[in-house]
Amino acid sequence: MEAMAIGLDHITKTFLHRVKGRVTAVDDVHLDVEPGELLTLLGPSGCGKTTTLRMVAGFEKPTRGRILFGRQDVTGLMVNQRNMGFVFQNYALFPHLSIFENVAYGLRVKQMPAAAIRSSVTEVLEMVGLTGYEEQFPNQLSGGEQQRVALARAIVIRPQVLLFDEPLSNLDAKLRVHTRVEIRNLQKTLRITSIYVTHDQEEAMAISDRIAVMNRGRIVQVGTAEELYYRPGTDFVARFIGRINSLPATARRGEVSPPRLDICGHPYPQPGGGRQAAAGEAVRVFIRPEMVALVGDPAQGDFPARVTARTFLGEKVEYVLEAGGAPLGATAYASAATTLHPPGATVGVRLPAEHLMLLPEEKDLP
Repeated sequence: MEAMAIGLDHITKTFLHRVKGRVTAVDDVHLDVEPGELLTLLGPSGCGKTTTLRMVAGFEKPTRGRILFGRQDVTGLMVNQRNMGFVFQNYALFPHLSIFENVAYGLRVKQMPAAAIRSSVTEVLEMVGLTGYEEQFPNQLSGGEQQRVALARAIVIRPQVLLFDEPLSNLDAKLRVHTRVEIRNLQKTLRITSIYVTHDQEEAMAISDRIAVMNRGRIVQVGTAEELYYRPGTDFVARFIGRINSLPATARRGEVSPPRLDICGHPYPQPGGGRQAAAGEAVRVFIRPEMVALVGDPAQGDFPARVTARTFLGEKVEYVLEAGGAPLGATAYASAATTLHPPGATVGVRLPAEHLMLLPEEKDLP
C-alpha cells in the first residue's frame, strides 16, 4: 500500500471548562507529515499534543480547520472510516480475549474470511516477536509484551496512518529503549505514515524523522533532532531539547554595531543568524554543556569559575560550576588520561563563540 501524507490545516480545538471557561487546547496548528514519515509531537504536559493526535484519529473534532489524509478531507469522518491504527498509552487490550483474538479483533469487524484472519494475525505476531503467544491472555504477559500486542493489533489492519499516544510511558527505562527501537524498525519496514506523541525528549530524538515541538497549544518549531538541538528557534526549544546553560550577558556600550557581549567579564562577538542585542541591553545567551571547555589554569581561560560539583559517569564527567554568581554546566568526555577537576577547584572556562546562541523568547514571536 502506498504511503500517505497527513495534513493538519490550521486546526484549533476549544473546550468549555467548568472553572476556566473557554480553553483553547490547540491553537491554529498547521503541519504537513510526509508519506512514510514518523513525526513526533513533543512538549510538556498540557501543551495540546494529545488533543492534536485525538483529532487526527477522529476521537475529537476540530473547532476550526481541516484534517487531510492524502487529498481526502477526513475531518468529518468517524474513527472507523479513517483507515488508521492507534496505539494507546494503556494498551487497551481486551482482558477476556486471547492474544490471537485481541489482534484479530479489527479484522473480524471488517468481516474478513477466517483463513485470511489467521494468516494475517500469524504474520503480524511474527513481526513483533510474539509467535507462540496466540493462546495466552493479556494478564499472562509482561508490560513490554502487552505493548507489542497493542502494536500488532494496530498494524494488522494494514492502516495507512499509525498513531501513538505515549506508548512507552508505562515501561521501565531499559525496556523503553528496546521497544522504541522495535517500533522504529517496524515503522520503517512497513513505511506507514506515523504521528507519535511523547513528553520524553530523548525518546523523540531517537525515534523521529522530524519533531514538532508544542507549547501552549501551538507548534513552536519543527525540525530534525539535530536541527532542534543545535539550532533552536526560541529559548523554550533550547531549554526543552537537551541540557543547556543560560548565562546573563550585556551588550557593551560605545562599540561599533553590533556591540560585543559581556559574559562574566569577557567580551564575545554576538552570534550571527539570529536576533542582535542593542548597546546596553541585558540578555541571556545559551550554550550546551558539552561545548564548554575547562582548563586547569584559570589564566588560560576566558574567565575563572569554581567547581561546585562533579559527577563521574564513565565515558563522561559532568561539572557544575559557579561563574560570576551564575551556575554553569560543563560536560567533558573522559579517558584514563583526562584531568579531573575536584570540587572546590578554580578552573578556566572557554566558551567557543561559534557555539553561543542569542535566542528570542517565545512570547516575543508572532
